[in-house]
Amino acid sequence: MAGVRTDSPAETDGKKRTDTLSSSQKKQPATETNADLESASRVLSLEAEGIRALADSLDDKFIAAVDRLSTVTGRVIVTGMGKSGHIARKIAATLASTGTPAYFVHPGEASHGDLGMIAHDDAVLALSNSGNTRELNDLVEYTRRFSIPLIAITARSKSMISELADVALILPSVPEGCPMGLAPTTSTTMQLALGDALSVALLERRGFSPSDFQVFHPGGQLGSNLQRVSDLMHSGDDMPLTTPDTPMSEAILVMTEKRFGCVGVVDEDGRLIGVITDGDLRRHMTTEMLSERAGDLMTSNPRTIRANALAAEAVAFMNTSTPPFLCVFVVEKADTGDRPIGILHMHDCLQAGVR
Repeated sequence: MAGVRTDSPAETDGKKRTDTLSSSQKKQPATETNADLESASRVLSLEAEGIRALADSLDDKFIAAVDRLSTVTGRVIVTGMGKSGHIARKIAATLASTGTPAYFVHPGEASHGDLGMIAHDDAVLALSNSGNTRELNDLVEYTRRFSIPLIAITARSKSMISELADVALILPSVPEGCPMGLAPTTSTTMQLALGDALSVALLERRGFSPSDFQVFHPGGQLGSNLQRVSDLMHSGDDMPLTTPDTPMSEAILVMTEKRFGCVGVVDEDGRLIGVITDGDLRRHMTTEMLSERAGDLMTSNPRTIRANALAAEAVAFMNTSTPPFLCVFVVEKADTGDRPIGILHMHDCLQAGVR
């Protein structure tokens, strides 16, 4: 019939094959799904077992490694080949961001001139699961020739690198997650965890603080959360302040002009003794309110925060208070009382990316 299209046998057969393929792609057999989950669970269990065994194996050698690294006046050179090299790069980055200057040197490039990047006041942290990685030979020999401290992370106590190192940290014997036992999985997880352990131990020994971390990490969410209240607060003439004897008609004008939704009340010595908020105005709304004094309506002993507090602390403080509030006065402690030096609004924190 005119205007009616029918599929050819070839087209119909092609559609059936496509439908069948789509159906098989969308729904995998339960046996395959179970096998995938079992494989994932086995790998994660082995890696968790490796980290537990590593934690149990820590001894005086770990302390000796931290002693060596903490007294280095230069940098910690982290090196490794293959998968160990990838882990070494991450360990170097973690050390550098937590107060221990460090960088990665590729062992192959070291043999072709980059040994010159390693100074006599540096230390070397070398990763090799087998302990006999040929590409590390020149770098290891260089450390021995010039008495540069060498810390090794390896799985074999009887290997080239463990015998030559000043301190050898031996990984416990735990099977790799790979069923063939070939692809580095459990071993690299232990290397990474041990690198983190060294980094944090050095961090704590140095007394590395959140403000120190913020210096090295000004970007991203971490950098935002490590900003100080003093970085975001409004100060000077921006602060809404009045005195206890000020008529409420004038106090409201100050509150409106400064646009913080509150006004601080200070005594003759400049000490913060109270605060009046928008909520206070609503609660005291009467025909006589405008003729009253600020000291009559203020809430005494207002909640305050210090200038050196983290902005993230200020956000938590404002959110978890009962009831929550949007502004907080920043004060400096003095023998005679708290003196306001700024005011912080929740919006200031949110605009700066603080959460």
